[in-house]
Amino acid sequence: MSIRILLADDHKIVRDGLRTLIGKEAGMEVIGEAENGRKALKMAEKIRPNVVIIDVTMPDMNGIEATRKMVTEVPGVKVIALSMHSDRRFVLGMLEAGASGYLMKDCAFDELAKAVRSVATGQTYLSPGIADVLVKGYLDKVNEKISVGRSPLTQREREILQLLAEGQSSKEIAANLGVSVKTVETHRRNMMQKLNMRSVAELTKYAIREGLISVED
Repeated sequence: MSIRILLADDHKIVRDGLRTLIGKEAGMEVIGEAENGRKALKMAEKIRPNVVIIDVTMPDMNGIEATRKMVTEVPGVKVIALSMHSDRRFVLGMLEAGASGYLMKDCAFDELAKAVRSVATGQTYLSPGIADVLVKGYLDKVNEKISVGRSPLTQREREILQLLAEGQSSKEIAANLGVSVKTVETHRRNMMQKLNMRSVAELTKYAIREGLISVED
């Protein structure tokens, strides 16, 4: 039985390349694609893939938030992060969200195929070098006695923060999430109060530091 794979990346050329390579690999098949985390989550809930290969930084909903929801709402799904970022914020964020693997986008396809087979059988797979980032990150957490990546914001607030940082208005966010404009504005006020910030610009800088959006994108 083939390993059923969902691809989630905001660059179509990346998805096309992965689909072609996976199509040539025995025992694997791509059953769906999504260009952002929100669509990936909805698709995963619908088609129930065995493995999701997901980018970390995507518009609308990033890979970390999408992974956190997927592993909770889609029984048995395994998630592999495929990213250009080796920064510990992203690595720790994805693993703490429930990802089973983390690879760099410059890896060879053979390594990705190996990772897919590994996580499909319940193992964890990290690219060379990522393990060092992980170890250093956890040592720093112990030394600093803080939880790296832990945010005072709720999951819904982090979701709204990403959309705000991407430039969406309260009305657009409300329509996107299916809530009222008043609810969005309440969340924004609560975020500013929690973080002791006074403007969307400050919130945007915070979102970048937390890895909710990437300046490279």
